[in-house]
Amino acid sequence: MVKSKNKSKLQSNTFLLFITIGLFLVMYAAGMLLYQDKGFAKPQMFLNLFISNAGLIVIACGMTLVMITGGIDISVGSVTALVCMTAAYFMEKKGATTYTALAMALVIGILFGLVQGYLIAYLEIQPFIVTLGGMFFGRGMTAVVSTEMISIQNDLFMKWANYKIYMPFGTVNKKGVYQAAYIYPTVLIAIAIVVGITIMLKYTKFGRKLYAIGGNQQSALMMGINVRKTKLQAYVLEGFLAGLGGFLFCLNSSAGFVEQAKGMEMDAISAAVIGGTLLSGGVGTVVGTLFGVLIKGTITSLITTQGTLSSWWVRIVLSALLCFFIILQSVIASAKRKRKKFSVFGGSDTFKAFKQLNKVT
Repeated sequence: MVKSKNKSKLQSNTFLLFITIGLFLVMYAAGMLLYQDKGFAKPQMFLNLFISNAGLIVIACGMTLVMITGGIDISVGSVTALVCMTAAYFMEKKGATTYTALAMALVIGILFGLVQGYLIAYLEIQPFIVTLGGMFFGRGMTAVVSTEMISIQNDLFMKWANYKIYMPFGTVNKKGVYQAAYIYPTVLIAIAIVVGITIMLKYTKFGRKLYAIGGNQQSALMMGINVRKTKLQAYVLEGFLAGLGGFLFCLNSSAGFVEQAKGMEMDAISAAVIGGTLLSGGVGTVVGTLFGVLIKGTITSLITTQGTLSSWWVRIVLSALLCFFIILQSVIASAKRKRKKFSVFGGSDTFKAFKQLNKVT
Protein backbone atom coordinates (compact mmCIF):
# COMPACT_ATOMS: atom_id res chain seq x y z
CA MET A 1 0.00 0.00 0.00
CA VAL A 2 2.78 2.47 0.93
CA LYS A 3 4.66 1.55 -2.23
CA SER A 4 1.52 2.21 -4.28
CA LYS A 5 1.07 5.63 -2.63
CA ASN A 6 4.67 6.61 -3.33
CA LYS A 7 4.33 5.47 -6.94
CA SER A 8 1.13 7.52 -7.31
CA LYS A 9 2.87 10.63 -5.92
CA LEU A 10 5.84 10.09 -8.22
CA GLN A 11 3.57 9.77 -11.24
CA SER A 12 1.62 12.95 -10.47
CA ASN A 13 4.87 14.80 -9.75
CA THR A 14 6.40 13.63 -13.04
CA PHE A 15 3.22 14.51 -14.93
CA LEU A 16 3.21 18.10 -13.63
CA LEU A 17 6.94 18.42 -14.33
CA PHE A 18 6.51 17.28 -17.93
CA ILE A 19 3.72 19.81 -18.45
CA THR A 20 5.93 22.61 -17.09
CA ILE A 21 8.92 21.65 -19.26
CA GLY A 22 6.69 21.24 -22.32
CA LEU A 23 5.10 24.65 -21.75
CA PHE A 24 8.52 26.30 -21.48
CA LEU A 25 9.75 24.65 -24.70
CA VAL A 26 6.60 25.67 -26.59
CA MET A 27 6.77 29.27 -25.36
CA TYR A 28 10.46 29.65 -26.13
CA ALA A 29 10.12 28.01 -29.55
CA ALA A 30 7.25 30.39 -30.36
CA GLY A 31 9.44 33.33 -29.36
CA MET A 32 12.26 32.08 -31.60
CA LEU A 33 9.88 31.85 -34.56
CA LEU A 34 8.11 35.17 -33.97
CA TYR A 35 11.11 37.30 -33.02
CA GLN A 36 14.01 35.65 -34.80
CA ASP A 37 14.87 38.96 -36.48
CA LYS A 38 15.13 40.62 -33.04
CA GLY A 39 17.70 38.16 -31.74
CA PHE A 40 15.39 35.88 -29.75
CA ALA A 41 16.97 32.80 -31.32
CA LYS A 42 20.49 33.76 -30.26
CA PRO A 43 22.13 31.65 -27.53
CA GLN A 44 22.76 34.76 -25.44
CA MET A 45 19.03 35.45 -25.23
CA PHE A 46 18.52 32.03 -23.65
CA LEU A 47 21.42 32.51 -21.23
CA ASN A 48 19.99 35.90 -20.25
CA LEU A 49 17.04 34.05 -18.71
CA PHE A 50 19.45 32.58 -16.15
CA ILE A 51 21.47 35.78 -15.73
CA SER A 52 18.41 37.93 -14.98
CA ASN A 53 16.79 35.40 -12.69
CA ALA A 54 19.72 33.80 -10.81
CA GLY A 55 18.64 35.31 -7.49
CA LEU A 56 15.01 34.32 -8.04
CA ILE A 57 16.03 30.73 -8.84
CA VAL A 58 17.79 30.40 -5.48
CA ILE A 59 14.95 32.06 -3.56
CA ALA A 60 12.32 29.93 -5.35
CA CYS A 61 14.28 26.77 -4.46
CA GLY A 62 14.01 27.74 -0.79
CA MET A 63 10.31 28.47 -1.25
CA THR A 64 9.86 24.99 -2.72
CA LEU A 65 11.34 23.41 0.42
CA VAL A 66 8.84 25.04 2.79
CA MET A 67 5.94 24.48 0.38
CA ILE A 68 6.75 20.76 0.30
CA THR A 69 6.20 20.73 4.07
CA GLY A 70 2.83 22.42 3.56
CA GLY A 71 4.10 25.88 4.56
CA ILE A 72 4.76 29.13 2.74
CA ASP A 73 6.92 32.25 3.10
CA ILE A 74 5.77 35.60 1.75
CA SER A 75 8.61 37.57 3.36
CA VAL A 76 11.34 36.69 0.82
CA GLY A 77 10.86 39.87 -1.24
CA SER A 78 11.34 42.02 1.85
CA VAL A 79 14.35 39.95 2.91
CA THR A 80 15.87 40.55 -0.53
CA ALA A 81 15.28 44.30 -0.24
CA LEU A 82 16.78 44.35 3.27
CA VAL A 83 19.82 42.36 2.11
CA CYS A 84 20.41 44.71 -0.84
CA MET A 85 19.97 47.87 1.21
CA THR A 86 22.16 46.58 4.06
CA ALA A 87 24.92 45.53 1.66
CA ALA A 88 24.77 48.85 -0.20
CA TYR A 89 24.69 50.96 2.98
CA PHE A 90 27.55 49.25 4.78
CA MET A 91 29.80 49.03 1.72
CA GLU A 92 29.22 52.62 0.58
CA LYS A 93 28.64 54.45 3.87
CA LYS A 94 30.66 52.40 6.37
CA GLY A 95 33.47 51.05 4.19
CA ALA A 96 32.60 47.38 4.74
CA THR A 97 34.14 44.78 2.47
CA THR A 98 32.20 42.68 -0.01
CA TYR A 99 32.87 39.58 2.09
CA THR A 100 31.33 41.31 5.12
CA ALA A 101 28.28 42.29 3.05
CA LEU A 102 27.87 38.66 1.91
CA ALA A 103 28.14 37.41 5.50
CA MET A 104 25.55 39.97 6.63
CA ALA A 105 23.21 38.86 3.85
CA LEU A 106 23.41 35.22 4.96
CA VAL A 107 22.98 36.14 8.64
CA ILE A 108 19.88 38.22 7.84
CA GLY A 109 18.35 35.34 5.91
CA ILE A 110 19.16 32.75 8.59
CA LEU A 111 17.74 34.95 11.37
CA PHE A 112 14.49 35.41 9.45
CA GLY A 113 14.30 31.66 8.88
CA LEU A 114 15.11 30.86 12.50
CA VAL A 115 12.56 33.23 14.06
CA GLN A 116 9.78 32.50 11.58
CA GLY A 117 10.50 28.76 11.65
CA TYR A 118 10.32 28.69 15.46
CA LEU A 119 6.98 30.54 15.50
CA ILE A 120 5.56 28.20 12.85
CA ALA A 121 6.99 24.89 14.04
CA TYR A 122 6.95 25.23 17.84
CA LEU A 123 4.21 27.80 18.52
CA GLU A 124 2.10 26.44 15.64
CA ILE A 125 1.15 29.84 14.24
CA GLN A 126 -0.07 29.81 10.65
CA PRO A 127 2.85 30.27 8.19
CA PHE A 128 0.97 32.94 6.23
CA ILE A 129 0.44 35.10 9.33
CA VAL A 130 4.03 34.70 10.56
CA THR A 131 5.64 35.46 7.22
CA LEU A 132 3.20 38.34 6.59
CA GLY A 133 4.61 39.89 9.74
CA GLY A 134 8.10 39.09 8.47
CA MET A 135 7.30 40.81 5.19
CA PHE A 136 6.23 44.04 6.92
CA PHE A 137 9.16 43.90 9.34
CA GLY A 138 11.71 43.35 6.55
CA ARG A 139 10.35 46.18 4.42
CA GLY A 140 10.23 48.47 7.45
CA MET A 141 13.81 47.64 8.44
CA THR A 142 14.89 48.40 4.87
CA ALA A 143 13.53 51.92 5.30
CA VAL A 144 15.21 52.19 8.71
CA VAL A 145 18.61 51.47 7.15
CA SER A 146 18.03 54.14 4.51
CA THR A 147 15.13 55.73 2.64
CA GLU A 148 17.35 56.79 -0.25
CA MET A 149 18.55 54.71 -3.15
CA ILE A 150 22.20 53.70 -2.72
CA SER A 151 24.25 52.67 -5.75
CA ILE A 152 27.11 50.28 -5.08
CA GLN A 153 30.55 51.30 -6.35
CA ASN A 154 32.71 48.92 -4.30
CA ASP A 155 35.53 47.66 -6.55
CA LEU A 156 35.46 44.00 -5.56
CA PHE A 157 31.67 43.90 -5.61
CA MET A 158 31.59 45.36 -9.13
CA LYS A 159 34.24 42.85 -10.25
CA TRP A 160 32.01 40.04 -8.99
CA ALA A 161 28.97 41.62 -10.63
CA ASN A 162 30.60 42.15 -14.04
CA TYR A 163 32.81 39.07 -14.30
CA LYS A 164 31.88 37.12 -17.43
CA ILE A 165 32.40 33.43 -18.07
CA TYR A 166 32.53 32.92 -21.83
CA MET A 167 30.93 29.90 -23.46
CA PRO A 168 32.49 27.83 -26.28
CA PHE A 169 29.73 28.98 -28.62
CA GLY A 170 28.31 32.26 -29.83
CA THR A 171 27.00 34.17 -32.86
CA VAL A 172 28.29 36.42 -35.63
CA ASN A 173 26.74 39.91 -35.63
CA LYS A 174 25.70 41.94 -38.66
CA LYS A 175 29.20 43.37 -38.97
CA GLY A 176 30.70 39.90 -39.23
CA VAL A 177 32.24 39.99 -35.75
CA TYR A 178 32.08 36.79 -33.70
CA GLN A 179 30.57 37.30 -30.23
CA ALA A 180 30.94 34.51 -27.69
CA ALA A 181 27.98 33.88 -25.41
CA TYR A 182 28.59 34.37 -21.68
CA ILE A 183 27.15 33.93 -18.21
CA TYR A 184 27.95 35.39 -14.80
CA PRO A 185 29.12 33.42 -11.73
CA THR A 186 25.67 34.01 -10.21
CA VAL A 187 24.27 31.54 -12.76
CA LEU A 188 26.71 28.83 -11.72
CA ILE A 189 25.79 29.38 -8.07
CA ALA A 190 22.07 29.13 -8.88
CA ILE A 191 22.52 25.92 -10.89
CA ALA A 192 24.69 24.44 -8.10
CA ILE A 193 21.90 25.19 -5.60
CA VAL A 194 19.33 23.47 -7.84
CA VAL A 195 21.53 20.38 -8.19
CA GLY A 196 22.38 20.29 -4.49
CA ILE A 197 18.78 20.54 -3.30
CA THR A 198 17.64 18.00 -5.89
CA ILE A 199 20.15 15.50 -4.48
CA MET A 200 19.15 16.38 -0.91
CA LEU A 201 15.43 15.89 -1.55
CA LYS A 202 15.92 12.61 -3.40
CA TYR A 203 18.69 10.86 -1.52
CA THR A 204 18.79 12.14 2.08
CA LYS A 205 16.68 11.41 5.16
CA PHE A 206 16.01 15.12 5.59
CA GLY A 207 14.51 15.34 2.10
CA ARG A 208 12.27 12.32 2.69
CA LYS A 209 11.15 13.83 6.01
CA LEU A 210 10.04 17.02 4.23
CA TYR A 211 7.88 15.03 1.81
CA ALA A 212 6.48 12.91 4.65
CA ILE A 213 5.47 15.98 6.69
CA GLY A 214 3.84 17.63 3.68
CA GLY A 215 2.03 14.45 2.70
CA ASN A 216 0.51 13.77 6.13
CA GLN A 217 1.84 15.35 9.30
CA GLN A 218 0.07 12.90 11.61
CA SER A 219 1.50 9.93 9.73
CA ALA A 220 4.94 11.54 9.90
CA LEU A 221 4.60 11.79 13.69
CA MET A 222 3.59 8.14 13.89
CA MET A 223 6.67 7.23 11.84
CA GLY A 224 8.84 8.82 14.55
CA ILE A 225 9.75 11.98 12.63
CA ASN A 226 10.42 15.05 14.76
CA VAL A 227 8.04 17.30 12.82
CA ARG A 228 8.80 20.50 14.72
CA LYS A 229 12.56 20.18 14.39
CA THR A 230 12.34 19.28 10.69
CA LYS A 231 10.04 22.22 9.95
CA LEU A 232 12.40 24.58 11.79
CA GLN A 233 15.35 23.23 9.79
CA ALA A 234 13.40 23.71 6.55
CA TYR A 235 12.69 27.37 7.35
CA VAL A 236 16.27 28.04 8.43
CA LEU A 237 17.56 26.53 5.17
CA GLU A 238 14.99 28.54 3.25
CA GLY A 239 16.12 31.69 5.07
CA PHE A 240 19.73 30.95 4.17
CA LEU A 241 18.74 30.59 0.51
CA ALA A 242 16.71 33.82 0.70
CA GLY A 243 19.78 35.65 2.01
CA LEU A 244 22.02 34.14 -0.67
CA GLY A 245 19.46 34.76 -3.39
CA GLY A 246 19.06 38.34 -2.18
CA PHE A 247 22.81 38.89 -2.51
CA LEU A 248 22.79 37.41 -6.04
CA PHE A 249 19.91 39.75 -6.85
CA CYS A 250 21.98 42.61 -5.47
CA LEU A 251 24.89 41.65 -7.75
CA ASN A 252 22.50 42.02 -10.67
CA SER A 253 21.00 45.34 -9.59
CA SER A 254 24.11 46.87 -7.91
CA ALA A 255 21.91 49.06 -5.73
CA GLY A 256 19.65 49.12 -2.70
CA PHE A 257 16.30 50.93 -2.30
CA VAL A 258 13.14 50.51 -0.24
CA GLU A 259 10.80 49.31 -3.00
CA GLN A 260 13.31 46.79 -4.34
CA ALA A 261 12.16 43.21 -5.09
CA LYS A 262 8.53 44.11 -4.48
CA GLY A 263 6.42 41.16 -5.56
CA MET A 264 9.34 38.71 -5.60
CA GLU A 265 7.55 36.52 -3.07
CA MET A 266 4.72 36.04 -5.57
CA ASP A 267 7.22 35.30 -8.33
CA ALA A 268 8.84 32.61 -6.17
CA ILE A 269 5.51 31.05 -5.16
CA SER A 270 4.17 31.07 -8.73
CA ALA A 271 7.43 29.56 -10.05
CA ALA A 272 7.14 26.73 -7.52
CA VAL A 273 3.45 26.11 -8.28
CA ILE A 274 3.96 26.24 -12.05
CA GLY A 275 6.88 23.86 -11.52
CA GLY A 276 4.58 21.28 -9.95
CA THR A 277 4.82 21.98 -6.21
CA LEU A 278 1.47 21.41 -4.52
CA LEU A 279 0.20 24.20 -2.28
CA SER A 280 -1.06 21.51 0.11
CA GLY A 281 2.46 20.04 0.41
CA GLY A 282 3.99 16.63 -0.12
CA VAL A 283 4.83 17.03 -3.82
CA GLY A 284 7.39 19.20 -5.59
CA THR A 285 10.84 19.39 -7.18
CA VAL A 286 13.33 22.23 -7.54
CA VAL A 287 13.90 21.19 -11.17
CA GLY A 288 10.27 22.02 -11.83
CA THR A 289 10.71 25.29 -9.94
CA LEU A 290 13.71 26.13 -12.16
CA PHE A 291 11.53 25.74 -15.24
CA GLY A 292 8.83 27.78 -13.53
CA VAL A 293 11.33 30.64 -13.18
CA LEU A 294 12.41 30.19 -16.81
CA ILE A 295 8.76 30.42 -17.92
CA LYS A 296 8.43 33.70 -16.01
CA GLY A 297 11.65 34.94 -17.64
CA THR A 298 10.43 33.87 -21.09
CA ILE A 299 7.16 35.76 -20.64
CA THR A 300 9.13 38.86 -19.65
CA SER A 301 11.45 38.49 -22.66
CA LEU A 302 8.55 37.98 -25.08
CA ILE A 303 6.70 41.07 -23.87
CA THR A 304 9.89 43.18 -23.80
CA THR A 305 10.87 42.05 -27.31
CA GLN A 306 7.35 42.70 -28.60
CA GLY A 307 7.80 46.30 -27.52
CA THR A 308 4.25 47.69 -27.48
CA LEU A 309 2.74 45.85 -24.51
CA SER A 310 2.89 47.16 -20.94
CA SER A 311 5.18 45.38 -18.49
CA TRP A 312 2.07 44.64 -16.42
CA TRP A 313 1.21 41.96 -18.97
CA VAL A 314 3.94 39.85 -17.37
CA ARG A 315 1.88 39.76 -14.16
CA ILE A 316 -1.35 39.14 -16.06
CA VAL A 317 0.00 36.17 -18.02
CA LEU A 318 1.80 34.79 -14.96
CA SER A 319 -1.37 34.98 -12.87
CA ALA A 320 -3.32 33.20 -15.63
CA LEU A 321 -0.73 30.40 -15.70
CA LEU A 322 -0.79 30.21 -11.91
CA CYS A 323 -4.58 29.77 -11.95
CA PHE A 324 -4.27 27.09 -14.64
CA PHE A 325 -1.76 25.07 -12.65
CA ILE A 326 -3.74 25.43 -9.40
CA ILE A 327 -6.83 24.11 -11.19
CA LEU A 328 -4.76 21.30 -12.72
CA GLN A 329 -3.42 20.38 -9.27
CA SER A 330 -6.96 20.40 -7.90
CA VAL A 331 -8.15 18.06 -10.68
CA ILE A 332 -5.25 15.66 -10.02
CA ALA A 333 -5.88 15.74 -6.26
CA SER A 334 -9.59 15.06 -6.83
CA ALA A 335 -8.79 12.10 -9.07
CA LYS A 336 -6.40 10.71 -6.41
CA ARG A 337 -9.11 11.03 -3.73
CA LYS A 338 -11.55 9.12 -5.91
CA ARG A 339 -9.01 6.34 -6.48
CA LYS A 340 -8.32 6.24 -2.75
CA LYS A 341 -12.06 6.03 -2.01
CA PHE A 342 -12.41 3.25 -4.55
CA SER A 343 -9.57 1.32 -2.96
CA VAL A 344 -11.21 1.65 0.45
CA PHE A 345 -14.41 0.07 -0.87
CA GLY A 346 -12.77 -2.89 -2.52
CA GLY A 347 -10.52 -1.30 -5.11
CA SER A 348 -7.38 -2.79 -6.62
CA ASP A 349 -5.04 -2.00 -3.70
CA THR A 350 -7.39 -3.54 -1.16
CA PHE A 351 -7.93 -6.57 -3.36
CA LYS A 352 -4.19 -7.10 -3.72
CA ALA A 353 -3.69 -6.77 0.03
CA PHE A 354 -6.49 -9.31 0.60
CA LYS A 355 -4.82 -11.74 -1.82
CA GLN A 356 -1.50 -11.36 -0.03
CA LEU A 357 -3.21 -12.01 3.30
CA ASN A 358 -4.82 -15.19 1.93
CA LYS A 359 -1.45 -16.41 0.68
CA VAL A 360 0.08 -15.92 4.10
CA THR A 361 -2.78 -17.71 5.89
